[in-house]
Amino acid sequence: MNPLHAKKSRFLVCVAVCTFIYTFFYLKVPLYEEPNDQKFQVKKAECGFYPDELCSALFVGKPAAFRIGNFCQKSYQSKPLSCIHTSCSCSTVLKTLHFITRPLSDEEGNFSLAYIITIHKELEMFVRLLRAIYMPQNIYCIHIDEKSPRDYKTAVQNIVNCFENIFISSKREHVVYAGFSRLQADINCMRDLVNSKVQWNYVINLCGQDYPLKTNKEIIQYIKSKWNGKNITPGIVQPLHIKHRTEVSYREYIHSGVPYVYPAKIRKAQPPHNLTIYFGSAYYILTKDFVEFTLSDARAKALLEWSRDTYSPDEHYWVTLNRLPEPFVFKDAPGATPNAGWQGDLRAIKWKDQEGASHKGCKGHYVRDICIYGLGDLQWIIESPHLFANKFEPARNPLAMECLERRLRLKALRQAQAPIEEHWRLQEHSHFNMQLDG
Repeated sequence: MNPLHAKKSRFLVCVAVCTFIYTFFYLKVPLYEEPNDQKFQVKKAECGFYPDELCSALFVGKPAAFRIGNFCQKSYQSKPLSCIHTSCSCSTVLKTLHFITRPLSDEEGNFSLAYIITIHKELEMFVRLLRAIYMPQNIYCIHIDEKSPRDYKTAVQNIVNCFENIFISSKREHVVYAGFSRLQADINCMRDLVNSKVQWNYVINLCGQDYPLKTNKEIIQYIKSKWNGKNITPGIVQPLHIKHRTEVSYREYIHSGVPYVYPAKIRKAQPPHNLTIYFGSAYYILTKDFVEFTLSDARAKALLEWSRDTYSPDEHYWVTLNRLPEPFVFKDAPGATPNAGWQGDLRAIKWKDQEGASHKGCKGHYVRDICIYGLGDLQWIIESPHLFANKFEPARNPLAMECLERRLRLKALRQAQAPIEEHWRLQEHSHFNMQLDG
């Protein structure tokens, strides 16, 4: 080799190595500050060793982190969570999937939450969501879409069988996007929950692509401090551009292919009881008294029946009932908030039509104008005041989910006032456990 070329090659190698080392010093930042300002010290820069420079840098939006994170995701080799596709004993399920098996504080032990989770695909995402929100003092109703594959239903049932406080909805729907069946799925679970022996305080509904941003303790404290005894149903009086959803009759088409909702071109009657229709989030946090009210009150039953042929009725049903005034002929809805607007930090969602206003664009990709989060969205997500975020696809952006769930579990264990069991900690090494300098 020409001596000049040899020197040039050695120089380029040296530059490359120095650049790589600089990149990781640039990435090295803490996940978040503790009250005593202690910082994490990590010896090796690995994609999946937690707490590590990469997740931390993604959380603060460092540009180099996105490039390296994408490298990690391209090198990702799928390895499913243990015990979700194979048969395991229940003790193995609890330990290998890192479920928390005792209340982490007296405050949490004395305040039970009920959850409704509607799912139809992505088994691993469901398990990650479930273990993130699971506490033994809570209760969970799982609604599996009736049209989901049999092996999917069986796998979910095998997990559920290991818990006394988790059950499958006694009645399942063929869920159609924007159809009445989606609302009916929640109501089916509510009927099961009010008949359970667990004395829960509030119910929260989730879908399979949600993930919590707050710990169980933080969720309880948020409810107590800002909404004590009140329901959370963000929404407003139905805007003009939404009125077609309830003025024209809609039908669900589920016979073959992808089910959908279509307008039947039939004008609907006015809402029952002269109710004012509101528009808002399909997601809520409701008191148990309010749930019992919705299942028994004449107005609630009439509104439910009237809503059967409307478009996306779950986006007007809960918020309308929670805005009921207090007429002398009817008992007021328990915990109602007649004068509330969009208040209630339930979901962090990046809507496409809100680019430039509430966010700077989706770093993943849009589906039905909702952002499926990518690595570049992590900073926005964790800086959000919301309790949950929607939507995630771990198969496409696995590192985003990996970083979020490790951060959440670490925070929950730091807040704990009960002795920590070792299996509650997520494993130190993950699918991204590769040496970036190797």
